[in-house]
Amino acid sequence: MYLAHKLPHAFMKLDVLAFGVHPDDVELSCAGALLVEKLQGKKTGIIDLTQGELGTRGSAEIRLKEATAAAAILKVDIRENLGLADGFFKNEKEDQLKVITAIRKYRPEIIFCNAPEDRHPDHGRSSRLVADAAFLAGLVKIETLSDEKVQLPWKTKYVFQYIQDRFIQPNFVIDISNVFEDKLESIKAYGTQFHNPEDTSGPQTYISTPDFLDSVIYRSKMFGKMIGVKYAEGFISEKMIGIKSTDAFIQNIT
Repeated sequence: MYLAHKLPHAFMKLDVLAFGVHPDDVELSCAGALLVEKLQGKKTGIIDLTQGELGTRGSAEIRLKEATAAAAILKVDIRENLGLADGFFKNEKEDQLKVITAIRKYRPEIIFCNAPEDRHPDHGRSSRLVADAAFLAGLVKIETLSDEKVQLPWKTKYVFQYIQDRFIQPNFVIDISNVFEDKLESIKAYGTQFHNPEDTSGPQTYISTPDFLDSVIYRSKMFGKMIGVKYAEGFISEKMIGIKSTDAFIQNIT
């Protein structure tokens, strides 16, 4: 487990906690939303489930450095890695308890996690793992420990799944126009994974071509067009989203 930033205290409650099965999933899919929340004074964090050790390019050690650099760009309050087995983690008790412990540790109001179905099979499997763990984290009779102390249960208000390689019609989108350049910089922090003419550490992959980064930009533009802004990120929710009054619509983008 690693921290991109040292915590001032043993415990820090977060407003938004983003899970990614591989280091760089969050940057590609919901980094803009995290930056938007940070600009509003929210506490944000990232938890990577695996070290991405099965990736064709780079290594677990290099990706740790890249993830730490990206975390600094995104100004998150914490970043941790749970060290689950890349490609082989399971949505079963052992791995669920690790995710439950993390959720109870940071008690987020909102969780972002991987797409429910995608090109990479880890994405959909981790989405279900995090969603199930978020539910189980609220059950009193499941006991977990942090710093040798029994944790209290925690019920996260919403679990939102971000959209990754395959297109999924979003339930809502978030305007990231004013932070889009920072989002791109956080992606480019992964110099071994994405297009980088100076890196010759491995063979070209699906995500290391110049066209892949172009597709990230075009997807953000497409989501932005849906609400009349330049760039946006899309999310889906299994839970119905409720508002207290129509003022929520008036205050948002029209």
